Amino acid sequence: MDKTATVVFGEALVDDFATEQVVGGAPFNVARHLAAFMAPQLMITRVGADRNGESVRAEFERFAMSQAGLQGDAIEETGRVLVERLAKGHRFVIVPNQAYDYIEREAALAAMASVNPSAIYFGTLAQRGERSRGTLQALLSTTGATRFLDLNLREGQYAERTVFHALHAADIVKVNEEELQALFQWYFQLGPNDPPLAAGETRSACAGLLQMFGLQALIVTLGHRGSVYFGRDGTTIDTRDTPAPPFVIDTVGAGDAFSAIFLLGRARGWPLELTLVRANEFAGAICAVTGAVPRDLGFYDKWMSRWR
Repeated sequence: MDKTATVVFGEALVDDFATEQVVGGAPFNVARHLAAFMAPQLMITRVGADRNGESVRAEFERFAMSQAGLQGDAIEETGRVLVERLAKGHRFVIVPNQAYDYIEREAALAAMASVNPSAIYFGTLAQRGERSRGTLQALLSTTGATRFLDLNLREGQYAERTVFHALHAADIVKVNEEELQALFQWYFQLGPNDPPLAAGETRSACAGLLQMFGLQALIVTLGHRGSVYFGRDGTTIDTRDTPAPPFVIDTVGAGDAFSAIFLLGRARGWPLELTLVRANEFAGAICAVTGAVPRDLGFYDKWMSRWR
């Protein structure tokens, strides 16, 4: 119990392209980034007894991550996302009834009891299954650690009530612009065909979300335009001066990279403004590599040197 760590709960899966398979899952991306920066973390997930499960386990080993929270499932398969490259991006088919939908409660509780959680990260995809959703609720009920919700809405994979309860459970919430609009539609009756809110109205609506769900903070990521942090105390921090990468290969995993560095900054006691700048900068850098997590771990060296 003397080991302070960030607990990361949710899906570890394989993105299945026509020509290759890449290990992913937003929570697993976050956990791997933290591990690469040598920040103590505990990933709680579940994989099948199959080749894809072996690929996930290999990533645990590559990043020297504890497998205390890694569960094996003898029946369900390791999570898969079928990815089809299209002329204007990608189409994703998230396979149902996967191992991460069945994260077992007692094993997860035992794993979390082995650390002193400083924060617990969770999203919504792994909550689509009743068993994993119940396990997450049990984990949250046992700790007073900061609860970081990375909403990560995936089409067809969530219910509004799940989002509602997740928001109430969270202390800090991170959303992108599309997800923010979904929250406005649900909780402020803003229709999909209504004109977008003016800047002042958006800020008021974000303040309303903070109050409605009792949040400490709401972070809205804006892609290459940076991010905006809204604090419960009225603090607003616009981070817009982050230089864009010289070229963009893809934006896969940029939001996960932002979340990881935000959590890293909190764990290391960085000032909030500096944490946000670094989170934006690192997220931009991930857009200049293929995939959500660099294949060459040497990628992290310059960041560790810069931030030392």
